[in-house]
Amino acid sequence: MDTPQIVQVNTLIGKQIRTERIIDRGSRNTVIVPLDHGVSVGPIKGLENLSETVNKVAEGGADAVLMHKGMVQHGHRGYGKDVGLIIHLNASSSVAPDPNNKIQVTSVQEAVRLGADSVSVHVNVGADSEHNMLYDLGMAVETATSLGVPVLGMLYPRGKEIKNDKDVKYVKHVARLGAELGADMIKTVYTGDKKTFSEVVSGCPVPIVIAGGPKVESEQELLDMVEEAMECGARGTSIGRNIFQSEDPKSLVQQLCRVVHKKR
Repeated sequence: MDTPQIVQVNTLIGKQIRTERIIDRGSRNTVIVPLDHGVSVGPIKGLENLSETVNKVAEGGADAVLMHKGMVQHGHRGYGKDVGLIIHLNASSSVAPDPNNKIQVTSVQEAVRLGADSVSVHVNVGADSEHNMLYDLGMAVETATSLGVPVLGMLYPRGKEIKNDKDVKYVKHVARLGAELGADMIKTVYTGDKKTFSEVVSGCPVPIVIAGGPKVESEQELLDMVEEAMECGARGTSIGRNIFQSEDPKSLVQQLCRVVHKKR
């Protein structure tokens, strides 16, 4: 029978191995492509054929894709280059009475059975149901830690009292909140300028990756935003529709990788 010390060491090794599957070993940064939008808004452009999209972003050099449990068998492996897998644990639809209320729909154990390298939990800080989502994040971290699985905390300032979701006082709060509850990496919004985002990074002791947000006017605008965030200390990106709805997702991911991983 393994001693508690052996179990702890094995768990740490497992977490390290899984982390290396979703983070570039050289730069220690990551390019994640979320493809979980089918739950919230249905099979929108770019997600009709998930396997095809996964292949394109993997060939472009993405470090990981993020999806819900039911789509793993339909999209993750595809027929091309392999890529890290993050399984999302909570969800809501855009037609719900309160779309900000994310409900747990998958366990960490189920994600592990499906081959996940990491799990993610979405928390809308400031929403009426914030307390339930914080509980789900905290409990997911406990379970994931016991199984050697890294956790991506996706935290956003969203609620009736929040007028500007890019206000640095909110963004640095949600980033720190995720770290306080034990998330290994935080996904949140870019504040819009280097000075304020530097405050977000300095106040969060774990790596931060930035969200892409709504569809941008041009890909150069997206690349410029990522470049600024990286200069402030961000550790990568977690950009969805701006990639999978691009005219050439593979090319855009290649360009993002050059910025994030500094590979020219």
